[in-house]
Amino acid sequence: MERLELEAKPKFLIDERGKRKGVLISAKDFQRLEELIEDLEDTIDLLNAEREALSFIPYEKFRKNWLSK
Repeated sequence: MERLELEAKPKFLIDERGKRKGVLISAKDFQRLEELIEDLEDTIDLLNAEREALSFIPYEKFRKNWLSK
């Protein structure tokens, strides 16, 4: 699996007191960030499924049962 690297160069929006109030990033960096979040969500789902599984069925057995329906 390809590792997503973020090389974002954010631009900060500041208020009249100099406090950061927002961030601007490029559309490309935003898309990469979305992909990274989706990958992390998938990883969490997989880890939760493995932890909660009571048993596993070998793929060939599952496939045979599935195709016979």
